[in-house]
Amino acid sequence: MWFKRMLIEKESPEEYGYEKIKYNLTESSVTDCNLDELNVNLGNLSIAYGNHSGEPELRELIAQEYDGLSADQVLITSGAAAALFIVAVSLLKPGDHIIVAHPNYASNIEVPRSLGCKVDFLNLRFEENFKLNLDELEDLITPETKIVSLTYPNNPTGTMISAETLERVIEIVESHNCHLLFDETYREMTFGHKLPTAASLSPKAISVESLSKSYGLPGIRIGWLATKDKSLKELLLAAKEQISICNSIVDEKIALSVLKRKDKFMNNIKQNIQAKFKIITAWMDTQRDLKWIQPEGGVVCFPKIKSDININLNDFYQILNEKYKTFVGPGRWFEMDDKYFRIGYGWPLEENLEIGLKNITRAFQDTKQ
Repeated sequence: MWFKRMLIEKESPEEYGYEKIKYNLTESSVTDCNLDELNVNLGNLSIAYGNHSGEPELRELIAQEYDGLSADQVLITSGAAAALFIVAVSLLKPGDHIIVAHPNYASNIEVPRSLGCKVDFLNLRFEENFKLNLDELEDLITPETKIVSLTYPNNPTGTMISAETLERVIEIVESHNCHLLFDETYREMTFGHKLPTAASLSPKAISVESLSKSYGLPGIRIGWLATKDKSLKELLLAAKEQISICNSIVDEKIALSVLKRKDKFMNNIKQNIQAKFKIITAWMDTQRDLKWIQPEGGVVCFPKIKSDININLNDFYQILNEKYKTFVGPGRWFEMDDKYFRIGYGWPLEENLEIGLKNITRAFQDTKQ
């Protein structure tokens, strides 16, 4: 087993230095919350070990989203990143095979590679509107396939699949006796009807979610896994206990307080997302240098520089970063060409989003000169 730093983390705003960035369009979440906004009363909380699976009342609230699952089938983790790691180390061994929809968050790819597994991409192609190709999925599956890994709404494209497609994916993994790892981190930010939770549909499906992206709470590191398979949940719990034993009970207390007020919390967030989505849609409508597949959920999009635009990409990113103090997520973060870049439109203030988008246009103009 070996690990190397992922570019998406190595080049992240927090590593580069927030003080060097004026217009941050790299984030894949809504605006971060301040503690005073949450109005959380921690009371006389004893700073002791917590329940290893997670605070029972918190798991009860989460389980309400999953038809046919109880709190005992939910495992609280240190963010979705830890959940993805736990699944990988629990179900994969060297030589196993995993299929990952691509582009995707790098951890879904890098952790299996670090475990010595064969990773095949189920490519979501711009020319096909980033649609999931079920025939290609079936062609990729082998007797060594242990996991099919999907993320919807997708990061970085913001695209979706239908409930019928999700059900067909589950039929495929069941027929080949492998697992579906379904990253639902952006589920609450779906623009239309939300997909059913994957874990509700099959014991072969594992759902992953967190409070980081949709709720603007990445700093409390609360995510979770859900599975109908009780023996699998015990296996995943065993891995968690080797890593952290339990979660921060302070973080869990904050998470519980937020989820008790979920409807009010999410209504405000969705209104904010829609206002910012209108801003980026209007900007894209004016673009001569870029094209995109319009997102159907989340707070990110993945535009592509048009093929007839001849610019030096290194110069473009350097001008954007250094002259305009504006940051986007280059394609290399997702093992894609830098002609693609991810824009996170949900995190910045509306005024900063508008200026940051104008700066992208200016950087194109400067690079062409």
